[in-house]
Amino acid sequence: MAGKLAVIAIGGNSLIKHRSRQTVADQYRAICETIRHLVDLVEHGYQLVITHGNGPQVGFIMLRSEIARKEIGLHIVPLSSCVADTQGAIGLQIQQALTDELEKRGRTAKAVTIVTQVEVDPNDPGFARPDKPIGEFYTKEQLPILKKQHPEWILHKDANRGYRRVVASPQPQKIVEQEAIDALLADGFQVIAAGGGGVPVVRSEAGLTSVDAVIDKDKTAALLATNLGAPLLVISTAVEQVMLNYGTAKEKALGRVGLREIEDYFLEGHFAPGSMGPKIEAAISFLKNGGKKVIITNPENIGAALAHGRGTQIFR
Repeated sequence: MAGKLAVIAIGGNSLIKHRSRQTVADQYRAICETIRHLVDLVEHGYQLVITHGNGPQVGFIMLRSEIARKEIGLHIVPLSSCVADTQGAIGLQIQQALTDELEKRGRTAKAVTIVTQVEVDPNDPGFARPDKPIGEFYTKEQLPILKKQHPEWILHKDANRGYRRVVASPQPQKIVEQEAIDALLADGFQVIAAGGGGVPVVRSEAGLTSVDAVIDKDKTAALLATNLGAPLLVISTAVEQVMLNYGTAKEKALGRVGLREIEDYFLEGHFAPGSMGPKIEAAISFLKNGGKKVIITNPENIGAALAHGRGTQIFR
């Protein structure tokens, strides 16, 4: 599929604005604010495919699961189920906010959420080096019990705050529901898909099996945009522009930049692995595989990025 299509990856700041505002109602208000800016893309003639983060929300589910285990012995919710749960819950909020905003602007209000599986390679090196922390902190005294209850868990010490479970973060290989996404777009829907990077699955002779891992949502968004032949990938984040030498006296904002230049900056180590790094990796992958433009900016500047060149714009 090609044409005037934009794939948008919404960052966590679009869902939770502050630690004091984390309720479901708070998150919906934040989503409504973000969606108003995203519909500016529709005003520019784009059809939307929206992906989203889910880190804090998965953490909430896991914490509730742990409390239920401690209090009444209820089973632990698998990580893959947590990702699927958040795809449904967050997707519903985006779907409702998007439908309402489109109706307010007199536009066709067709929006739908797809619970999306993403295939990963069972031999991905990420499985050999799990390093993505998830869930709550545990004390040293809790380790023997946890290892007995969950022998498959890997627990690492985390910044002197205790121990946390770590899981693999493999590379996305294939979007299982790609044909469904294609069909919905062809029918005129705005589509919410691959939330949280997708539910990671591996394929064997027995079929698809969910695995406890976390796929980077921006990398999945880049894969989805490539598959769709979308000309535009928008990565919504907390800052208006990508910075070089971030947090130093030599800090410099990037405006319009070419693919080769951003690759050089990436190799020089300007972008932190846990924050801007995966976004830049996703941008490079998308552009190398046929994409035309990547915009990285905060939600309130998305419309201005299209109309006036705001934010960071990376071109092939």
